[in-house]
Amino acid sequence: MAGPPRGGPALAVAAALRRDKVLALAGVPVRLYLGGLFVWASVYKIREPYEFALNIATYQILPLELVNVFAIALPWLELATGVMLILGLWTKENALLLAGMMAMFTAALGIALSRGYQMNCGCFSSEKAAEEIGRGTFVRDIAWMALAIYTLLFDDGRYGVDGLLRKERRHA
Repeated sequence: MAGPPRGGPALAVAAALRRDKVLALAGVPVRLYLGGLFVWASVYKIREPYEFALNIATYQILPLELVNVFAIALPWLELATGVMLILGLWTKENALLLAGMMAMFTAALGIALSRGYQMNCGCFSSEKAAEEIGRGTFVRDIAWMALAIYTLLFDDGRYGVDGLLRKERRHA
């Protein structure tokens, strides 16, 4: 039977703090990647709202009355979320928002695949330039959702604006 770590509770706390620091530091490139990915994904959609609306409508999930609202609002939400993740501002909140968006995208993709639709996801480019959805697209989206969950769980923003704001509050 294993007992407490050698060195007592203080050593266990120090080890846990080191682990948290390492996990948060490892979260930085994940956060930057996801932020950049969402900024990149938003650019086409912001520049081409009509084409993006057609992509959304192709999924045949939303009522037609909501397609244009989503086509206009979603890219700006993606842009804001991506920029704030890159900055490390409201890190946990934006990671939760991104994980939620990825869950929504993955569900929509799963529905389209189960219905046998032959289409592109509408993620990064127009219908003409993108490749068709498939299992690989579904797995990719699940991986991105997992990265968003990692960010939510382990990146507390200490290596970003959140960390600077916490330091500033402590010294005020």
